[in-house]
Amino acid sequence: MAPPVYGDLGKSAKDVFGKGYHFGVLKLECKSKTSTGVEINAGGTNALESGKGLTFTEKWNTDNTLNTEVAIEDKVAKGLKLVLNTTFAPQTGKKSGVLKSTYKTDALSVNLDSTLDLGGPVVNGAAVASYKNWLVGYQMSFDTAKSKLTKNNFAVGFTNPDFILHTYANDGAEFGGSLFHKISSELEGAVDLSWAAGSNTTRFAIGCKYALDKDAALRAKVNNSSQVGLGYQQKVRDGITLTLSTLIDGKNFNQGGHKVGLAVELEA
Repeated sequence: MAPPVYGDLGKSAKDVFGKGYHFGVLKLECKSKTSTGVEINAGGTNALESGKGLTFTEKWNTDNTLNTEVAIEDKVAKGLKLVLNTTFAPQTGKKSGVLKSTYKTDALSVNLDSTLDLGGPVVNGAAVASYKNWLVGYQMSFDTAKSKLTKNNFAVGFTNPDFILHTYANDGAEFGGSLFHKISSELEGAVDLSWAAGSNTTRFAIGCKYALDKDAALRAKVNNSSQVGLGYQQKVRDGITLTLSTLIDGKNFNQGGHKVGLAVELEA
């Protein structure tokens, strides 16, 4: 099995802190797939504090922007996937494009992306190598117009079915890591820690997810800023999932400013 791409390193811990929380918004998301395999993803969010909303769809939006994606996988070489994504706005004539490539073997995952900009494309690349339970990764971004390396990241990880460790160093200025542990079939826990050299600030958070049954789960997290997040997710029926969440500011508990959120996900 190929190692994960660089962006998915530490994903299990990220999901503990990110999934199932929708603070300060009302969200509706609808997913569908046609018999021909075309996926449609549409939805909207409304910010409770400002009342401002955003409506979007995946392949067509209110700006009349046309998106085209062409993908070729395992045709040029086994394990190689090439994707060309272009965007065109008829009203303004603005065009953009990205060429993406991913190559995977049992011990290596490499992805290389480039914007299609004649003025100087931005090239993004990353590679993750695995040896037994260990993962080593590197990620870069190079602006050809400025001849400048704008991203220079390293990562090291250790993984097994119940325990995942991820550490990273970003641009030599931010250092951190996460730890994910599947304590039991119902309980998952994670710890996240980072330190920024420039500001000398430390961020620390701990979170968990507890499955009440196959259709319901409780989530909780707290960080060193005394922010407490709570979430409850319930599968109402096949294709309908309801999520309730709240963010409590522990430092200003009596002053208010706490946030609540509601999300409904529909899938057919």
